Amino acid sequence: MTPATADLPADPPRWTRYVACGDSFSEGLWDAPDGVDAPLRGWADQLASHLSQRRTAAGLAPLEYANLAVRGRLMRPILTEQVPAALALEPDLVSIIGGGNDILRPSVDVDRVAADLERVVAAVRARGVDVLLGTGFDARKSPLVRTTRARVGVYSAHVWSIARRQGAFVLDPWGMRSLVDWRMWSEDRIHLTTQGHTRVAQAALVALGLPPDRTDWDDPLAPLPPVPTMEQARANARWLREHAYPWATRRLRRQSSGDRRGPKRPDPTPVA
Repeated sequence: MTPATADLPADPPRWTRYVACGDSFSEGLWDAPDGVDAPLRGWADQLASHLSQRRTAAGLAPLEYANLAVRGRLMRPILTEQVPAALALEPDLVSIIGGGNDILRPSVDVDRVAADLERVVAAVRARGVDVLLGTGFDARKSPLVRTTRARVGVYSAHVWSIARRQGAFVLDPWGMRSLVDWRMWSEDRIHLTTQGHTRVAQAALVALGLPPDRTDWDDPLAPLPPVPTMEQARANARWLREHAYPWATRRLRRQSSGDRRGPKRPDPTPVA
């Protein structure tokens, strides 16, 4: 993204402590800008950095931030474990974004997942805490994940309705034009690249009613030449072998990539 930076708001963000809850999306897979083995960052970390920078530029204390998200988590443990832990940290902003791992399972009851989410959001809002929710991704170009598109669409509609009823904010990856491009996605075709996370962080600022740092945050990338059919077939076969098959094997064994993992940033600390 190269065009000029957008004007920053005259008033600094009002939030003083932000806690992110969710799965791999909020944990930040695979945003490791300093190398494969570097600590993961992700859109939530980037959002916290943007909010903190705007606060300190106005002479206020930096934002305090914790991230309780863990890869592979289903919605129920996000709501029953992470959110209570987040509230114990006394935030004034919480993001609760999940459901993707539930929706990948054909037996999921999307309406139940949404109902569970709304009950928790209502309780959080009753405490005066602001909530940032998130829609799903539009996977219409994915050769296999697009089979979940109808379920994701229903869930995303629920998210917008919950936000309207409960007074929450909505981060809307489904509506992002820039994400309908494989260059925004890692090799597993499920998690974003650093550039994808960067654009989602800008979308999160917009969702919170703040201007983005860049006016071109959702502009589509310049189109690439068409990929030959044989090359597409080889890439799809490699993806099935290296990513889809191991994922399916873990599901059969009732294992998760997040088993025995804890949150990467469990305590709220100032964002430099």
